[in-house]
Amino acid sequence: MEAKAYLRDLRISPRKVSIVLDLIRNKDVATAAGILANTPKAASLPVAKLLKSAVANAENNNGMDVSKLYVSQCFVTPARTAKRIQPRAQGRAFRILKRSSHVTLAVAEKQ
Repeated sequence: MEAKAYLRDLRISPRKVSIVLDLIRNKDVATAAGILANTPKAASLPVAKLLKSAVANAENNNGMDVSKLYVSQCFVTPARTAKRIQPRAQGRAFRILKRSSHVTLAVAEKQ
């Protein structure tokens, strides 16, 4: 049994979020929370909140034991990309892509 939590339209690039998710994949919840608290990345704070939400879902909705939980699945997919224009020399315009992410995190009990 898994308990999932979703974070939609996070205004951080999926590439940057995946670096943080790789640090906590298959770790127990206490270790993952400690790693996220001490990681100096912009995505670590929203991912830490998402981890707390997934643990709360597991405890309240599914009746799981919090001490046995681990991060069973976590991944990021691209969301909408906002397109902006940056004026450049000689009347040219360069495109700036402001990328967003959808993050999914699941926790499960260890057997």
